[in-house]
Amino acid sequence: MTSRIVAVRGATTIESDSWESIEVRVHELLGEILRRNLIDHDDIVSVLFTATPDITVAFPATAARGIGFGDIPLMCATEIDVAGATPLCIRAMLHVYSTRRRDEIRHVYLHGAQGLRDDLPT
Repeated sequence: MTSRIVAVRGATTIESDSWESIEVRVHELLGEILRRNLIDHDDIVSVLFTATPDITVAFPATAARGIGFGDIPLMCATEIDVAGATPLCIRAMLHVYSTRRRDEIRHVYLHGAQGLRDDLPT
């Protein structure tokens, strides 16, 4: 099968709006996405992060740069403020080159974000 660009989703929650919490959870989330989908660094095209409005201390992209994502285009945005939404939540969508079919992609939802997409295989 020929390699094509696919999107891989993931989300996690942080314990508090602190640099340490953001750094630990972003590193964990990205590591799990790469591990579960057998993604090599050079196959990553870009990463879009969103954070709920209650995350204000740092950009998730800054944490990603700390584990070698500095040469990858990264963008952050604020998640829309929906009543009842999961608080302190960071979402990521990686665009990667892959030969996997859609049903083989493993999206990753950790900690308080586990219930966001429980319809997806882990």
